[in-house]
Amino acid sequence: MSGFKNQRFRARLGFALRGLAHALRSEASLKLQALAGAAALLVLLVLRPPAVWWALVFLASALVMAAELLNTAIEHLADLLHPQHSPGIRLVKDCAAAGVLVAVLGALGVAAALLVHLLSGAP
Repeated sequence: MSGFKNQRFRARLGFALRGLAHALRSEASLKLQALAGAAALLVLLVLRPPAVWWALVFLASALVMAAELLNTAIEHLADLLHPQHSPGIRLVKDCAAAGVLVAVLGALGVAAALLVHLLSGAP
């Protein structure tokens, strides 16, 4: 895959979709995040908030999924390059997991702000 950057868009899209499909099949945490995103979509469909809230929820959900995918990639690469226990690799994995945590906390902040908005009766 040395010529990845020089591939046509369709081929690069295929690589990305293959990676997403693999991660969704193999990573329990990514499945959970995808379910949470689907639940958020259902909430939006039921509550019908203003468009800006749709954008914020979609953006927050996408950031969580992206962070989870990057975490998965980092973990797989670290395990491949250094299969034995290593404090340095453990720190790399912990930092990648922390990135997911930060994204999730941001998404929860969006959810809390939406709840406050809806409870305040604002348009």
